[in-house]
Amino acid sequence: MSKMENIRDIAIIAHVDHGKTTLVDQLLKQSGIFRQNENVAERVMDSNDLERERGITILSKNTAVMYNGVKINIVDTPGHADFGGEVERILMMVDGVLLLVDAFEGCMPQTRFVLKKALGLGKKPLVVVNKIDRPGARPAEVVDEVLDLFIELGADEDQLEFPVVYASGRDGFASLDPDVPGTDMKPLFEEIIREIPAPEGDPEAGLQLLFSNIDYDDYVGRIGIGRVERGTVKTGQTVTLCSSSSDVTKNVKITKLYQFEGLKRVECESATVGDLVCVSGIADLNIGETVCSMDCVEPLPFVKIDEPTVSMNFMVNNSPFAGREGKFVTSRNIRDRLFKEIETNVAMRVEETDSADTFKVSGRGELHLSILIEQMRRQNYEFQVSRPQVITKMIDGVMCEPIEYLMIEVPDSYVGAVMEKLGSRKAELINMGTRESGITHIEFRIPARGLMGYRPEFLTDTNGNGIMNHVFDGYEPFKGEIITRHQGSLIAHETGETVAYGLFQAQDRGRLFVGPGVPVYEGMIVGASPKAEDITVNVCKKKHITNTRASGSDDALKLTPPTILSLEQCLEFIADDELVEVTPKSIRMRKKILSKELRMKKAFKK
Repeated sequence: MSKMENIRDIAIIAHVDHGKTTLVDQLLKQSGIFRQNENVAERVMDSNDLERERGITILSKNTAVMYNGVKINIVDTPGHADFGGEVERILMMVDGVLLLVDAFEGCMPQTRFVLKKALGLGKKPLVVVNKIDRPGARPAEVVDEVLDLFIELGADEDQLEFPVVYASGRDGFASLDPDVPGTDMKPLFEEIIREIPAPEGDPEAGLQLLFSNIDYDDYVGRIGIGRVERGTVKTGQTVTLCSSSSDVTKNVKITKLYQFEGLKRVECESATVGDLVCVSGIADLNIGETVCSMDCVEPLPFVKIDEPTVSMNFMVNNSPFAGREGKFVTSRNIRDRLFKEIETNVAMRVEETDSADTFKVSGRGELHLSILIEQMRRQNYEFQVSRPQVITKMIDGVMCEPIEYLMIEVPDSYVGAVMEKLGSRKAELINMGTRESGITHIEFRIPARGLMGYRPEFLTDTNGNGIMNHVFDGYEPFKGEIITRHQGSLIAHETGETVAYGLFQAQDRGRLFVGPGVPVYEGMIVGASPKAEDITVNVCKKKHITNTRASGSDDALKLTPPTILSLEQCLEFIADDELVEVTPKSIRMRKKILSKELRMKKAFKK
């Protein structure tokens, strides 16, 4: 076995918003990848529109920088647990991880989640305490928190001896002493080269190349991204592709080979142990498959991806406004798009149902599914989705449901309201502590169903001052009935266009979601009622014109501005008998049964 001393493979793992992508920006800039006068976007790794808008990383990205003749391959991973499928398999491509922790917030649920995965795979950690320039930063305490977390997760002796670097991704410096700010990223580069082990393997032995990720290009089809674990791969070489799920093998040809340089893919003739490469030319390549040389077929084991915990139905849009705004509306369009998604999105499942127009899609959480919905919407698809449901499973004859580990930080004055709400949602208090700044830190374990629809209530109860984060924490026996929604819907009485007079009459009944001049149809949800039952309102009602005029009654109508719900808020708002209609231009909510008479008949039959 020889070491490839001039290569280091690392993944950056952290909780969402702790500054992974910004730190990578600085590493790229300071390694001289860009020309002096090159115009570089902020958070250059978040290339997807949705990532840039939301300021989150959804897909892992690869890049490479050179420092003193050593090539450092860096993978930027997502921080949300919903994209945990991405993080797990990315860790297969690296030898060490940069664990990034915010100097103010400390260890958060996703820090714990990603670190657990990395330690389980035996990766060497290097801790980076980021944002030390932030007011209220407490680097020394945060390092202690990290050590406690390592011990709790069962780290071995080597892993507990982790090196620490203090950095500010925004200001572009790193230092080995929290009290002495550095001038550049050099200390971090040097720690990476010193602490992260070089890849090991025999470049002369039979080839083993494990694909951990797949990209898709409309011109060349699938592009496999993986790491050469053993041997050397060359352009034009014929190799054996081994399936991850069966013993089937087949011979394929590697038509093109690329390596990463900065943000670009650069064509190369060959790659050896430790190199991260992209391969095109293999038609139906899947994640987790190994390419071996034909005379030495030894597939590598692949990491087990966690199972989905939430599912929802995607359906053909059958509302009165169906087909007006979208381009792809048929069940075949939707089916093709969903099955294409699971080729690269390994943590997602798609199943066909008894109905040809409905598909059951399962994912790692509401965010995981809502990102797919938003992407499809932007690609001109039009469809409907049902309320997310948790996936239960039988374990030893007992019905079990997914449980989430929930961390909440709120100003002390709101603790009572939060505890009361979570108590009714079957949350179990684990830990509680106060910080100097008048903030209380509370940890719970709560059924995943109890969290659905809770975020808007939480923001209302804390006047927008609370922070909540949660991560999947295993399955436990079913906790019993939870009533999560305490408000009903305001439902449009007829199809037409909303009128100020009708809205003025309806606004006393509750909070409206539509303003004047909006097309609505019978059965569409136009607002929320404070009471638990649904109310039908006529928002298209015009004022009858008479020849009598009375001073005072004909003054201008004062309308309360409508609350416009985002896609996630709509998914959290709807009840089991309601749907969200998603088109490229609009997001509407509706009752499954549009007619008021039919709804009443069904309720009466119960």
